[in-house]
Amino acid sequence: MAEIICIIGTKGGSGKTTLSHLLCYGLHLQDRRGACVMTDEYRTPLRPEGRHYVMADARTPEARRKVIAKLRDLREWIGVLDGGANRTSIDLSLYEVADVVLLPFRDSAEDLRVVMHDMERYPRAWALPSQWPTNRWQQEAATRLLDTMPAPLRSRVLEPVYAVSSSKLLLQATPPESMPIPLNNAARAFSRQVLDLLARTQA
Repeated sequence: MAEIICIIGTKGGSGKTTLSHLLCYGLHLQDRRGACVMTDEYRTPLRPEGRHYVMADARTPEARRKVIAKLRDLREWIGVLDGGANRTSIDLSLYEVADVVLLPFRDSAEDLRVVMHDMERYPRAWALPSQWPTNRWQQEAATRLLDTMPAPLRSRVLEPVYAVSSSKLLLQATPPESMPIPLNNAARAFSRQVLDLLARTQA
């Protein structure tokens, strides 16, 4: 059966779609088969041309059921379910079918407040620092922010996915054939982290 990752969360603008494509691209770089599944009914799915992973449109409940059932029939695939903002009932349904659940958040007090609430709601989920700053002083401020989290929640925070300006290339209608090295490195690092999480859930 395919393994399923869902990237969900209440907060908009946390990077769910960018991370979904970054993960699928990183899986390709690791010689793994990935499917990026759009579940946000308020977004238009990107075209599959020029991508090294499958695209699936699952913006309706019936489409989600069909796509998830299809994924479960596939061997050695990984489905990445790209969530939307402010839709608790759909997120709960994705949470129930996922092997690994990621809750991205950015380095702001508001994002931290929302992700901590989501972590309480989804006890199996991992918080993922997204678009994390690369500037030293901003990183120090972001670390101080994380240190305000209660210890049980802080232990469920993954390694950050750092801001890479070229990540926007993944969301173009037709991505370039060759991606910049920083983007490749970020995609590999992120996909390795997720694959490690999957291995831990199967142990």
